[in-house]
Order: sequence, then C-alpha cells, then structure tokens
Amino acid sequence: MTVFAAIVLFVAAVFNVITWPRFFQRVAKDSRARDAAGKPTTFYTVHLVLLLIALVIALAAVVAGILLLL
Repeated sequence: MTVFAAIVLFVAAVFNVITWPRFFQRVAKDSRARDAAGKPTTFYTVHLVLLLIALVIALAAVVAGILLLL
C-alpha cells in the first residue's frame, strides 16, 4: 500500500508540473492578462498564484512520495 501511495503522489506531481505551466502560457497570451498599458491584470496575477501553489503542491507530493519509500 505504501508503494501505491508513493506512485499516486509521483503521478500527481508530474501532472501538476506538466499541466499548469502549459495552461499558464495560454493565460499569459490571453487578452485579459494585460491592461491597455501592458501591466498584468488581476486575471494574470490570480493564475500566477494558482500556478505557484500547484508547483509547491507538486514538490510536496514528491517529497512525501520519497519519504514513503524510505
């Protein structure tokens, strides 16, 4: 069961690392991401925070998976 849990954590981490940066690229290109002056909008900032949280969760999942295997 421990190995299964570690594998699930690794899969979740890989999913976050692959999916969120690609999604954020689309957000950054969206017309709602910048105002008329070219400054980042709340839309951009919120998605940036979501990306960072997802990557921190991915890192935590990898660490937890490694600790489960040790």
